[in-house]
Amino acid sequence: MSRRRPLNEAPTRARATLERAPAPARGVRTAPPRERAAPTTPVRAPRRLLGPFAKITIALGVLATTIGLAGEWALHQPFLSVQHVQVTGLRHESAASVLAATGLSSHPAMFDLSSSAVQQRLASFPWIEHVTLTKHWPSTVVLNVRERSPVAVAFDTRHQLHYVDVTGHDLGVAPLGANLPTLVFAGARGSTWPFLHAGRSTAYVASQLPRAFSSQVSVISEDATGVVTIRLTTPVSFILGPPTNLRAKFVSIASVIAHSTLVAGDVVDVSVPGALAVTGPALK
Repeated sequence: MSRRRPLNEAPTRARATLERAPAPARGVRTAPPRERAAPTTPVRAPRRLLGPFAKITIALGVLATTIGLAGEWALHQPFLSVQHVQVTGLRHESAASVLAATGLSSHPAMFDLSSSAVQQRLASFPWIEHVTLTKHWPSTVVLNVRERSPVAVAFDTRHQLHYVDVTGHDLGVAPLGANLPTLVFAGARGSTWPFLHAGRSTAYVASQLPRAFSSQVSVISEDATGVVTIRLTTPVSFILGPPTNLRAKFVSIASVIAHSTLVAGDVVDVSVPGALAVTGPALK
């Protein structure tokens, strides 16, 4: 026959279990029950407001940028492009070829043009020395061309005669009857055109000849040591030496021509003005 468990037996056992639980030792701290941390709200930094000076500066910057962009847009519109071109000073170069080289015939914006840019584009034209560009708004450009002036002639390696300017530049083919002194450089065997370098003194002397006897000068030569000699049509030669003190040397030459009787083949050394020396046939 089975025994019935009293109804109050389970609570009795639970109570007994709690009674048997060891008490915390004296002096030992027990951790308090953890509390759930309250959610934190991020703190926002106080908003800084722009002062009136900063606002004005920003507004002026935006306005300046807008005006600059609008101005650049307007300056590149067709009504401000090159429509008319006038070229002055050309004598040896073709106006059509000059315009083609400058690009002005393609109607570029007036704002983009400069004399230096045009000068670079025309550097291949031997006669053109300098170019000045003048703008007449809204659409007209004037090109003032300064050409080089020939002061002498010289033969190239193919024995073709060319014009030469004061700097020794080859300006192109010249007629055989050109009434200018002929330049000769004694050391020109290995050089195609020596008058830009070693023989440049001959071109300079040609540019300095006085009117008193310039038309009588036939040849201006320079040797490998830099001694320059001019020969007249008579033919009489004058040794100038280096191309220095030319004014005094030319005065001596003019004096000899005016006051002495020279014959073909005479050579007069005027390298030291005031101390003339004559070789060749004697003076009469």
